Amino acid sequence: MKTIIIKPALAVWGILLMTSCSQQHETGSSTHTENTPAAHHQTLTGGISAEQPYKVGDHIPANQVCMVNNAYMAKDQFEVPFEGKTYYGCCQMCVERIPKDEAARIAVDQFTSEKVDKALAYIVLSGENGEVAYFSNEDTYRLSAE
Repeated sequence: MKTIIIKPALAVWGILLMTSCSQQHETGSSTHTENTPAAHHQTLTGGISAEQPYKVGDHIPANQVCMVNNAYMAKDQFEVPFEGKTYYGCCQMCVERIPKDEAARIAVDQFTSEKVDKALAYIVLSGENGEVAYFSNEDTYRLSAE
């Protein structure tokens, strides 16, 4: 039952992901580089391709997740050190937001409903378009999948 509830919420995040950083790039307020969110978003728009090493339900490396947009980006993201931990963002807007906005650093464990620090979380690919879910640890994820 939790999976059914989670997926619509994650779909909304996917829509927000597609607009939040890409709007910044459309207005020309950021420099385009190889590591632009526009490039990432194009990679994920059609769903996760067969070449991707991960499928829905797999644990994924934190350094390939934009923690502002809660999305697997399929390549290393910008490191954002904050209070002795490392967070990751896909663009300059995300890099600037992480230290300023606790919501960019904290998620809710989808099994226990407890707050979890994204830098310490067990991160799982939860949707075909790169959506991710955060868990306190592998055990809470495994319990949620039962």
